[in-house]
Amino acid sequence: MATAPVHMPELVRATSARQVRLICGIILFSYVVSHFLNHALGNISVEAMEAGVYYHTLFWQFLPVAIMFYTAALTHMGLGIYALYQRRQFRWRTIEPLQLVLGLSIPALVMGHVIGVRLGQTLYGHQKLYPQELYLFFVAAPGRLWQMTILLLIAWVHGCIGIYFWLRLKPFFARAAPYLLAAAVLIPTLSLLGIYQGGRSVAADSDDGEWRTHNLTRRQVGTVAEGNMLDRIAGGLTAGYFGLLGLALAARGVRAWRERRGGMIALSYGNGKTVRVPKGLSVLEASLRHNVPHASVCGGRARCSTCRIRVIGDHGALPEPSQREAFVLTRVGTTDPSIRLACQLRPDSDLSFFQLFTPHTHAADGQASTPARIGQERYLVSLFVDMRGSTQLAEKRLPFDTVFIVNRFLGAVSQAVIENGGQPNQFVGDGMLALFGLSADPQSACRQALKAAAGIATHIDELNELLSHDLRQPIRFGIGIHGGEVIIGDIGYRDHIVFTALGDAVNVAARLQDMTKTLACEAIVSEEVRRTADLAEDALPQQEVAIRGRDEPMAVRVVANARELTGLVDRGERVAA
Repeated sequence: MATAPVHMPELVRATSARQVRLICGIILFSYVVSHFLNHALGNISVEAMEAGVYYHTLFWQFLPVAIMFYTAALTHMGLGIYALYQRRQFRWRTIEPLQLVLGLSIPALVMGHVIGVRLGQTLYGHQKLYPQELYLFFVAAPGRLWQMTILLLIAWVHGCIGIYFWLRLKPFFARAAPYLLAAAVLIPTLSLLGIYQGGRSVAADSDDGEWRTHNLTRRQVGTVAEGNMLDRIAGGLTAGYFGLLGLALAARGVRAWRERRGGMIALSYGNGKTVRVPKGLSVLEASLRHNVPHASVCGGRARCSTCRIRVIGDHGALPEPSQREAFVLTRVGTTDPSIRLACQLRPDSDLSFFQLFTPHTHAADGQASTPARIGQERYLVSLFVDMRGSTQLAEKRLPFDTVFIVNRFLGAVSQAVIENGGQPNQFVGDGMLALFGLSADPQSACRQALKAAAGIATHIDELNELLSHDLRQPIRFGIGIHGGEVIIGDIGYRDHIVFTALGDAVNVAARLQDMTKTLACEAIVSEEVRRTADLAEDALPQQEVAIRGRDEPMAVRVVANARELTGLVDRGERVAA
């Protein structure tokens, strides 16, 4: 089925300054990684560093790439200064302020190096490579070595923080985190060691007059007058940059002064809480300033809708939603004009509202409750299992006896799920939802769920044998298995919060489990799970079924005997291998 084209106005509305800054940051971080890896070649030899820098410059000085790189650098710097001006509230318990400070310090530290190398080449034709730069750091001006080391560490930490903020909500981040951490430690360590080893080699070679003759020529390092000119240019640009920072800070002060002159407004939260803030603050910023709990998963970046509020009374005088706010509200299907994003709405008159999402607050005893796991979208396989005939079972038994048998049933099911890498999630009466894929890829999750269904059948056989003296007929069950994208996170209120999955894939698995009654089978597996698990096309009989809530029929595989699934999965694994 063809994918609908993305219209340009929608694409513009979906793009924010933060996303532009992220894209620019990824480009710059790619350059930093390439440069660090080139430094690491110093652990081999200076000649290896020179060979590596040839390919490094061949790529990054290719005209389209160079234009992209310098555009990204200037844009990233400009948006960083704008973020300093725009940010009204710093939450010091996060690392965002640290990232901002580190990022703003990079241009001041790197200015001299960029001017000395790139502008020196453009204006005077200098050919400064590793021998010349290492000679400068280790022989001519050792003090600059510390400045360069600090620059490398700051740039790396700043980039890693940005990558962390970008990837932390991605489904694969939990699995990739150990490898990313190893790279984050190893790359700068090898880079600094490479600089040190290369510098030692150059310092030893520089005692040789012939080495100096070949590596410290006018064409390579320039004259004293040219060096002084480049230093003056670097100093002027650095002063100009600090002037821009000062201008941003001054603009913040002017804004605060104008807000105070413009008067204060009252924000009423609908629960008796009222705060007074200057005009121009967003509702979320007002909540943070006055320590009022306010839900906001994305931290006020307009990347979620959890900070939504419903305005009480007349909303006609409110500012029109920004493009970004309108885009987010449209995505969540909100057409009510009284519903706004608290992080984007900046009222200029008194406002009454209530929050649509209750934030997680501290427990009554003053101790912080367990932090809620925020929602993530990821591929999971849902397995629903239900005990058949529990109503008839309860009719002829004492309540405690019934509870005992149901618990033994759920225990046998849970054991099979855990043995095959799944997680028992919800218990509803005599049924259970199990999740697969929380720590496995989709293919492994599908295979685990199928093997778990076989394990459930085996464990229930054992349970029936154990309780044969007390059961008039064996315990029967029905299983539904389906996989797809779901939202996982903590759901509930205060002390009654549970981790679970929500989405169409979970609902379909429950519907399939219910269909096992009419199709007289032990399990029904969706075609999606069969295909992802690499089961043979003819392994199980196929059938088209109508799913409540879906317009189109769905292809499923009927499993008369769930115990056979283990052999089918093993056969599929051998064929795939």
